[in-house]
Amino acid sequence: GFFIFNQKGEVLISRLYRTDLKRSIADVFRIQVISNSDVRSPIITLGSTSFFHVRINNLYVLAVTKNNANAALVFEFCYRFISIAKSYFGKVDEESVKSNFVLIYELIDEIIDFGFPQNSEIDTLKTYITTEGVRSTASEEPSKITTQATGSISWRRGDVKYKKNEAFVDVVETVNLLMSAKGTVLRADVDGHILMRAYLSGTPECKFGLNDKLVLDKGDRPPGGNAVELDDCHFHQCVRLNQFDSDRTICFIPPDGEFELMKYRSTTNINLPLRVLPTVTENGTREVSYVVTVKANFNTKLSATSVMLRIPTPLNTTTVDLKAPNGKAKYVPGENVIIWKIPRLQGGSECTLAGTASLTAVTHRQAWARPPIDVDFQVLMFTASGLLVRFLKVFEKSNYNSVKWVRYLTKASGSYQIRVSPNQLIRAAHAKFASHLVLELHTFIYCRCHTLYLCNIHT
Repeated sequence: GFFIFNQKGEVLISRLYRTDLKRSIADVFRIQVISNSDVRSPIITLGSTSFFHVRINNLYVLAVTKNNANAALVFEFCYRFISIAKSYFGKVDEESVKSNFVLIYELIDEIIDFGFPQNSEIDTLKTYITTEGVRSTASEEPSKITTQATGSISWRRGDVKYKKNEAFVDVVETVNLLMSAKGTVLRADVDGHILMRAYLSGTPECKFGLNDKLVLDKGDRPPGGNAVELDDCHFHQCVRLNQFDSDRTICFIPPDGEFELMKYRSTTNINLPLRVLPTVTENGTREVSYVVTVKANFNTKLSATSVMLRIPTPLNTTTVDLKAPNGKAKYVPGENVIIWKIPRLQGGSECTLAGTASLTAVTHRQAWARPPIDVDFQVLMFTASGLLVRFLKVFEKSNYNSVKWVRYLTKASGSYQIRVSPNQLIRAAHAKFASHLVLELHTFIYCRCHTLYLCNIHT
């Protein structure tokens, strides 16, 4: 069964594909999941019934089964449905679902047959499920539609024509980092996506080559340690997997327009684009000083843009005096953070922020949790995993010339974190205590020596 609920538990869309489920199953999900704030798992099994749900904009997209279904397949279908809905009517929320409920029923009846997912290609669906906002680009004959929907290349029509044949490839990587204040990498991985926009006539055959030293199985790691290792690779259905296994060449007939060719994950040999060196010192109980340095660890010809650091401050901070020669820095009292924005950071350069936070006196002082520093950035023409596109070739029977573009983008948004060491917070107090101790010791030694000197003169 397939359902869509709003946040109140009201059923917006309901479709049962087999007789072993009843309408009352919706009440079970409403009571056991929506009304129960303790349930956080996207999968819950009650008796012989399993519920798989995905949340988006206060909606619950739910798939229900009594069979031992593949959980990954069920979630893939739920996310695919959300992508289809976005392509038809934009934002997926309660209002858009109510306004397009007839269209949604048409879509789910087309992409699900007796509980089994069928054709979910957006371009194919748009040829025969149309609305005022979505119209087919060509007047398709019923026989052509049937051939496309049931043929071996269901994701592409054969009569696509463009005046200018172009292919755009975007390699987009998101870096996830957790680093200690001493510079030790505690966790680092990369989530990568290879996105493609194909505006090519006919039915072209594309060949797509990646790094020579590309490792998918860690047991095949070559000596030297310079190979690019990828984990959890997923390809679009147009890719011929047997050829990729043999020579790491991606061969495919691309869908028309924009699509995700490949997604992957890498956990080894990560090239960190930015290095942050924080020094946070607590001067007694009324002041905290900051010295934060950002270094760019990439080629001098490249630059990082939209760099933003969120530096946490104690909860009892009143004012912050900041000095930032590069970019702009300000204190945000509502969030207890210092936001430092650097529009552009050239490769190989570094920037330093210095500041002092004044603290108010409190009766019961609580220990500062010391949240990590968050860093957001974007670096064009750089990949943290080291993945590179060696070539992109297009073959078509008419032998037309095509223009190919490749772009790389590495970014971080809320997932690039550097911890603040607790030892740094008490360093100033220790230094102050040590200086007093040394001064008292010197005074004692001086007085003791002076007394002995006077005793020797008297004798």
